Amino acid sequence: MLSGTLMVQGTTSDAGKSVLVTALCRLLSRANISVAPFKPQNMALNSAVTEDNGEIGRAQALQAQACHIPSHSDMNPVLIKPSSDTGAQIIVQGKVMGEMNAQNFHQFKPRAKDAVFDSFNRLHSRHEAIIIEGAGSPAEINLREGDIANMGFAEKADCPVIIIADIDKGGVFAHLVGTLELLSPSERARVKGFVINKFRGDIQLLNPGLEWLHERTNIPVLGVLPYLHDLYLDAEDAIDTQQLTSSKRFKVVVPVLPRISNHTDFDALRLHSDIDLQFAPITAPPPPCDLLILPGSKNVRGDIEYLKQYQWDQAIAKHLRYGGKLIGICGGYQMLGHSIDDPLGIEGKPGSSPGLNFLPLSTTLTKNKALSNKTGHLIIENASCPISGYEIHHGITTPLASRNNETHHMAPNNNAAAIAFSDGSYDGHVSDDNLIFGTYLHGLFDNAEATNFILQWAGLTTTRQVDIKDVREQAINRVADLAGQHLDLDKLSDILALPITFKENTQPTTECLV
Repeated sequence: MLSGTLMVQGTTSDAGKSVLVTALCRLLSRANISVAPFKPQNMALNSAVTEDNGEIGRAQALQAQACHIPSHSDMNPVLIKPSSDTGAQIIVQGKVMGEMNAQNFHQFKPRAKDAVFDSFNRLHSRHEAIIIEGAGSPAEINLREGDIANMGFAEKADCPVIIIADIDKGGVFAHLVGTLELLSPSERARVKGFVINKFRGDIQLLNPGLEWLHERTNIPVLGVLPYLHDLYLDAEDAIDTQQLTSSKRFKVVVPVLPRISNHTDFDALRLHSDIDLQFAPITAPPPPCDLLILPGSKNVRGDIEYLKQYQWDQAIAKHLRYGGKLIGICGGYQMLGHSIDDPLGIEGKPGSSPGLNFLPLSTTLTKNKALSNKTGHLIIENASCPISGYEIHHGITTPLASRNNETHHMAPNNNAAAIAFSDGSYDGHVSDDNLIFGTYLHGLFDNAEATNFILQWAGLTTTRQVDIKDVREQAINRVADLAGQHLDLDKLSDILALPITFKENTQPTTECLV
């Protein structure tokens, strides 16, 4: 098998693949091994902009951080971003290929496979080790033909596989044995170990099951990872509503849109001890709050119709009448304007939809997608602070030239942008009454200074700071420390076929003040 490669597959989605890959990447990086993450195919609405201005899943960007290397579009060559129940935007090697349904993508798979191995071969030529993450489960019988996400990739790349399963949900032995039974003989032969994740309790009570599993499959259990409480890592897709602290005096509400994207924008707020962040279902009225944030969306016109169907437009207007603050980010920013036009059908059927009409702007979705990392200054009420983040959108949003002032929040003669970027470009808009702020910039809460500046604008005066970059770094070290303690590193070294001297963390993990 190909030395220096290891693929982590799971018995189910959310079994712990992303976390284990992150931990292994950091352990190898500590051992001075040049390592990179790789996920052949990913389906997720949380994405990141890479150093080469491509688009990949957020988990792979986090794993690149664990490797201490810049993120690159080769790390996730095929990204699928669902825009409806039957269609998705397909991104290949960081760039948009277009919208496809399941049948179209099945026909496209040979080209996607070429791109996957093109990217993999480039990464493998530049690094000693590649830690590969599978998608979902390798035992999805209906998806086996042309598979590039799990065993189809592992077979062609000739890399060893370990399978991780989540014991916290129950049925871990059935998951592992059942997955193995549904693999072909050659696929079973490349499974070199099992990892059991999220174990609680006395390990002695689990040992008889581990012995049976080894006897039944002749595959070793490489380790049992304990359940980690209060762990923060960027979510690949599912929304984590867990709040890590108890003090909750400033209320922030984010509606869970059907096609919500990049909800990781709000992790710094979720971790802030002065903030009660609620991801609110749009099927019920929004709870009272100080700040309401409209998030990104992969189908802006569809999601705004859901908001109106459940009368969130009226609730937002009432929130503003009572002096509440409102932020729109990316798709949420587009919703705040007068209209959203999609003449090419970028996010569904071609057409035009009225916006919420809170800002004097209109948006047209275009074929070219803006993908860039940005730095600059956020300017509100003649005050400013440094800000950084990334743009990842199709829309071009422009101020309306002239129109009647249809709501109190319209400001047709005030076209001053809210953000001045260091490259000379501008972005965003603040309403004339200073209640609404819209921007295309994702990640604007990732910097503690910018977060405090925005929170002060929203009405919270706080001296507490959450630096999400530090929180991520501590979480990476925490999962790596745990994996180093509970996995058989000698067997992992043998599987990778590399001489590795694993090292302990030289900078002990500390609790982050949030």
